[in-house]
Amino acid sequence: MNLFTYKFYSKEEIEQKAYEVFKIMELENFPPKWPFEASCAADALGIMVSWERIPPDEQGSIVAKILPLQRKIVLNECISELTGGFEQSTIAHEIGHWILHVNQNEADGLTEQLELNLGMKDATKLYLCRTTGVKTNPNIIQSHLDKIEWQAQYFASCLLMPREILEAKQRGRNLTNWKHLYAMKEELGVTISNLINRLQDLGWIFIPKGSKQIYPGKAAPNGQTNLFNR
Repeated sequence: MNLFTYKFYSKEEIEQKAYEVFKIMELENFPPKWPFEASCAADALGIMVSWERIPPDEQGSIVAKILPLQRKIVLNECISELTGGFEQSTIAHEIGHWILHVNQNEADGLTEQLELNLGMKDATKLYLCRTTGVKTNPNIIQSHLDKIEWQAQYFASCLLMPREILEAKQRGRNLTNWKHLYAMKEELGVTISNLINRLQDLGWIFIPKGSKQIYPGKAAPNGQTNLFNR
């Protein structure tokens, strides 16, 4: 059995996985609030988050990695830009890998064997992330790795910016006004690219490639529903 797995998930299924994390946070006394603290979600899931030096490899810099057998997310302390919304997106992205791609039963079993000192040599299995700036359109994703990264980043966007929270934050604001979008991103604790990608994916806005002009999207925010009754 593989420690890392891949399967097809629809957007709806990935969004549901994010709502399941919110429920776990409530049960573990880490009620979600915004700006969202992705490290609180990690705490609720029993995942440690640490900052360490991660040297580059032959393919370049590594932003973060996940160590399933240690239930640990490691952020690269050498990357000075890894703060604020970028930090939150990176942690949420790694949680996405944990939820969607780590065979948790297998990881727990291997951990038990390691604790029993049964000679396991596979303790270094990890998942490397070089960037969270991955393609957001599943229709143009080609490689297997691209699919895995897209899933993790889509999960991160659902975790950091659930529809109901976006509906609340956009009230009284013009989504085609950059000033209003920057105010929203501050309240959400995300990067501006996180926000506009999410809004475009929802169909609330449209920005032509290479342009900074924002147009209203075809979809409109619906009425609020209970965030945790999914």
